[in-house]
Amino acid sequence: MAAAAGTREEMVYMAKLAEQAERYEEMVDFMEKVVSAAASSELTVEERNLLSVAHKNVIGARRASWRIVSSIEHKEETRGAAGHAAAARGYRARVEAELSGICAGILRLLDDRLVPAAAAVDAKVFYLKMKGDYHRYLAEFKTGAERKDAADSTLAAYQAAQVGRASSLNHFIGLDLPSPLVLSSLLFSVAVYQLCMDGCGFIGSLLSSPKPYLKDIAVKELPPTHPIRLGLALNFSVFYYEILNSPDRACSLAKQAFDEAISELDTLGEESYKDSTLIMQLLRDNLTLWTSDMQEDGSDEMRDASKPDDE
Repeated sequence: MAAAAGTREEMVYMAKLAEQAERYEEMVDFMEKVVSAAASSELTVEERNLLSVAHKNVIGARRASWRIVSSIEHKEETRGAAGHAAAARGYRARVEAELSGICAGILRLLDDRLVPAAAAVDAKVFYLKMKGDYHRYLAEFKTGAERKDAADSTLAAYQAAQVGRASSLNHFIGLDLPSPLVLSSLLFSVAVYQLCMDGCGFIGSLLSSPKPYLKDIAVKELPPTHPIRLGLALNFSVFYYEILNSPDRACSLAKQAFDEAISELDTLGEESYKDSTLIMQLLRDNLTLWTSDMQEDGSDEMRDASKPDDE
């Protein structure tokens, strides 16, 4: 059902109503109307949270469906039921088409309207994190070059969220690359440019570095206990674990975010206490899961594990 025309306030109310009724596709429609009504102005904190909740529920249902159908497809293949496996494969493709459409819609909204209009630091980080999340969802089921493109875009968005702005190097070389560090010298810029010219992928160089970039380019404008900063660290670490198959880096990033938040827990205000402590618990749960996997595995190969939590 398309959202009926109305004022911005009316659309926000209808989005809340749709949320209560668990009609999330319609909630998305209402919030897209809100974005249109906002024109070039920023969404309020309430509005952007409603937008996020709407899309998260719509995409979350399909992600769950994809995992179930993929598991059934694998089981049918294992037992030699070619016909059933083919049917499951076709159904999985149908779910993937829905996932692609949902991700394309919110990514277009983020690129065209939300990120450019964001002036406040927390809003900019919120939307760039969201952009990284939806590229990551694409990377979960895409294959080949499409998966690599989605992974590169995820990394670029999460890195941009940490820096809070795009690197001038991106404009210098004319490529949409992530910003690994706040560039401090022309020499470093030239070195990175040369790496690009030599064909070295950014992900490869990132994985080969000894420490995560979070320490150097964390969103310093947001305190370590801020739920948006914690959510970024949580989802970024899940990206390292699930998409880049780098459990060491995932653990390092998650542990750093958790430890920094713990050290400033006494400064946490009541308004964000619940959200921040929930994300900290998810970080700790993932760390427990990942370190257990690494200890039990005892090799460079990652064993199958329960799906880690993200925000």
